[in-house]
Amino acid sequence: MKIAISGKGGVGKTTLAATLAYLFKEKGKKVLAVDADPDANLAGALGFKDISGLIPISEMKELVSERTGSKPGSYGTFFTINPKVDDLPDTLAKEINGIRFMTLGGVKKGGGGCICPESVMLKSIIMNLVLARDEVVIMDMEAGLEHLGRATSTGVDAIIVVAEPGKRSLETLDAIKRLAGDLHIKRVCLAGNKTHGKEDEDFIAANAGGVEVLGFIPYLNSVAEADRLGEAVYSHSPEALEASRAIFRKLTRDY
Repeated sequence: MKIAISGKGGVGKTTLAATLAYLFKEKGKKVLAVDADPDANLAGALGFKDISGLIPISEMKELVSERTGSKPGSYGTFFTINPKVDDLPDTLAKEINGIRFMTLGGVKKGGGGCICPESVMLKSIIMNLVLARDEVVIMDMEAGLEHLGRATSTGVDAIIVVAEPGKRSLETLDAIKRLAGDLHIKRVCLAGNKTHGKEDEDFIAANAGGVEVLGFIPYLNSVAEADRLGEAVYSHSPEALEASRAIFRKLTRDY
């Protein structure tokens, strides 16, 4: 499966991405977990202790220059829009507890829609991950889906939107659902997080707008504690793990 996980910042999408990666690994699958959020923290959610050596690909100026034919720091010049990237997941990915991991980073400058060597590089890598890889790929995305690109849309098996029981969080779901429709992505799912009981669950379900609800993860002190300790929720919070298993079973029922 190729899965993109999105949602408003702070809702817990990175925690769910990491936990699903471990659950796929449990089933004997090869898993590549990809941090595609400029505010990268998926490595920590996987329980990786030393992230000092994890350089996002977008910040590897020499690599970007080599593959795109651009000059570092230059704009308005010619460069290739289809760089060779198929070898990068194998050469740059790190292994964390049996899960392969890579961080893409982002293009942190104004005009997110502009074409620059870094953005071309990232879009090419995502296209390769979605269309050409033979393992489970879980991508922790930022809220927007534009960086998936139209060419990759048929390769994504599911978009999972993580939402808290609040209107602003669910407004993000509406925006992502519209973008997914534009990209012809067939399966958009919702996972509720940080719920405080049936009332919160009912609120999320009632405001899902027809989107498939995979399940709910309750608000748990053990999840926050795992974050403080730098541990994976998978190994630190049995309650969150059990709730995530229910989401996993519904997500993978047809696979």
